Amino acid sequence: MHLRLTETDALCYIHHAPTRDGAPTFVFVNALTGSTEAWEAAVAPALRDQGFGTLSWNFRGQADSPFDPALELTDAVIVADLQRLLAELAPPRPILVGLSIGGLYAARAVLNGTQVEGLVLLNTLREIGPRIDWVNHAMARIVAHGGVGLFLDALFPLLVNGDFAAKARGNFLKGDYSPLPPEHGHMNLMRNAAHADWALEYGALALPTLVITGLQDRVFLDRDVVDRLYAALPDARREDWAEAGHLLPQEAPDRLMASLARFGQELSA
Repeated sequence: MHLRLTETDALCYIHHAPTRDGAPTFVFVNALTGSTEAWEAAVAPALRDQGFGTLSWNFRGQADSPFDPALELTDAVIVADLQRLLAELAPPRPILVGLSIGGLYAARAVLNGTQVEGLVLLNTLREIGPRIDWVNHAMARIVAHGGVGLFLDALFPLLVNGDFAAKARGNFLKGDYSPLPPEHGHMNLMRNAAHADWALEYGALALPTLVITGLQDRVFLDRDVVDRLYAALPDARREDWAEAGHLLPQEAPDRLMASLARFGQELSA
């Protein structure tokens, strides 16, 4: 399905209402290079089997979500799109689940006044110091020179746990890199994400919040920062996963589904 935004722009989405009375709807917010497939491969269907609703969608510039190439896909644009999608579809009792920068967008929607039941931040808590700022700008340059393929070949083993990387290696390092033009969706998203505002008012996120951190993330994880930002959340619960890295829906889908289901049941009680 598509939510038409303008004559040229639309959001691709997959929406299933809850099948159990009072059950919330998990609304997934992608990582920067993510797509609905990250959730629909395992996590979302398993949650639907338990009676929960699900809503997965792609940002403008991601797969099947067309956009005007003249539009800069800033964090403000993506947050506004999330808010509009929620307003148009009105999923029952939404719980926002954001992966990486998707958690930033979800939190911004809450701070902008969107009413939701809960918030899940998957490998989101971070501050943009010199190291991560360098990585963010380097990612945009890597994609510009060799596309998402080169970006993943360079960073994938640093993002995920060792066993997952070993099993996935046959799908990578194929070469055949090609530059992405500035108007390409992934290039537009990467370029603008490097300037996203990560200075969240964590103390103002006064809703039930679940924070899950993969401790094998060797790109974005700073444990001291996670500890400090987590402590500022008014109503939070936390899980640290020693066996997982950054890409939790792919690395640990069963554990993620179980944690989300517990959180959903808690908020349903």
